[in-house]
Amino acid sequence: MTTEILPYSKLTSTQVYDFLQLRSEVFVVEQDCVYQDIDGYDDKAFHVLFYDDTILVAYSRILPPGTYFEELSIGRVIVKATHRKLNLGHDLMDRSIVFSHANYKKAIIKISAQRYLIKFYELHGFQIHGEGYLEDGIPHIGMKLMKI
Repeated sequence: MTTEILPYSKLTSTQVYDFLQLRSEVFVVEQDCVYQDIDGYDDKAFHVLFYDDTILVAYSRILPPGTYFEELSIGRVIVKATHRKLNLGHDLMDRSIVFSHANYKKAIIKISAQRYLIKFYELHGFQIHGEGYLEDGIPHIGMKLMKI
């Protein structure tokens, strides 16, 4: 397994294709959610890429403070269905959080979590912040992680 965290400007066209394909596979097809995935933020983000040989199997996107939320944000957190029993989701969040805190010293991290994943994010120190809401027809909740 190889891991890279890169700004958009350092990604190859293959890496961009890989993360767009994985996001579509999971969020659009698997979750049956029609939404505007290409939202104009990818070029402002750091991209966390986990490859098993040449296959992208886990991914997240880190948006600097003031880009999407006032706070730093980690989003588009996904693990390919074939690799979900390997705890890659936890590794992915750990890497995303460590990178965020190393590069944005005082950053609070805010996420828009699918409600069924509250316990998963709580294991990483996130706490519910605000009321639940629907995003693209899926129940979500705001959560925040203060710098540890």
